Amino acid sequence: MRRRSRPSSVLRLAVKGGAAAALAAAVAVPLARRRFKIHPTVTVAACAGGPLALAVLTPRTKKRDVALFSLQMWAFTMAHEIPFDDPERLRERLKSRYPIALDRRIGGGSLPNARLQRAFRHLPRNGAFNRTLAWAHWVWFFEPYLALALILVRHGERFPSSARKLAAVFDIGCLVYFAVPTAPPWWSSEHGLTGEEVERVMVEVGEQTWGPAWERLFRTFDGNPWAAMPSLHFATAVTAALFLSEAGKVEGALGWGYAGTLGFALVYLGEHYVTDLIAGAALVALVRRGEPLVEPLVEGVNRGLRHLERIATG
Repeated sequence: MRRRSRPSSVLRLAVKGGAAAALAAAVAVPLARRRFKIHPTVTVAACAGGPLALAVLTPRTKKRDVALFSLQMWAFTMAHEIPFDDPERLRERLKSRYPIALDRRIGGGSLPNARLQRAFRHLPRNGAFNRTLAWAHWVWFFEPYLALALILVRHGERFPSSARKLAAVFDIGCLVYFAVPTAPPWWSSEHGLTGEEVERVMVEVGEQTWGPAWERLFRTFDGNPWAAMPSLHFATAVTAALFLSEAGKVEGALGWGYAGTLGFALVYLGEHYVTDLIAGAALVALVRRGEPLVEPLVEGVNRGLRHLERIATG
């Protein structure tokens, strides 16, 4: 039986060098895109190459799995901001009326956002009710990742599958943001499109809660205000609730409790339409139903990456 020949040193250096360059580009290109006016397609391609490059450079371990997901989330964060790099051009494609029409049907002639805000208008703006719902929104910036961390620590064998599903929800949602930029209810209300007032409650609560630090925090986390459909806040919270439920009853109860609270908060705070939440839930179902269908493609990519990894590591 013939032994498999080792790759030449030239080929090994070429593969390692190419992967290292791709990894560096995944970080540098999106940071430099505005300064050097890099085309969005180039930026997205550079972001997408980062996780693939890391898979070539390092053997698979739990640490690498975590690093791959971290690079994936870096790519998503950068990519979802790209359409808003040119607000005027994006504004030409902005959709705002279709979710208003759909939500008005859901709300029986009035937007659910406006109905909820009228129902609780008597409560103090910076009282416990509004602060709790605002915090439910702010906590989202950590909740999916804390849920994944719990899976990693207590159910490590489930981490790759859970991380893959969460990443798919983020990525497909980002594609929709590019294709169909949609305004949130607070923005449409400010521009007189809703026919009834929908306030952005979170901003006022944030100003009173965080004081002078609020403006900087707000700019940091509000990279693309026209990325509203589908609601990835809700979709990723539901995804986390599902994989937490698979891990245990207590974990699942915590996950679903948070997802339900967040869904209510997003509508009440004026951040999303109910239609956005429904689309987010549909996205989760699409990812879970579609996973077996794309499994052969994923396995093919993995085989190719393992081959390149063997070359790179000698």
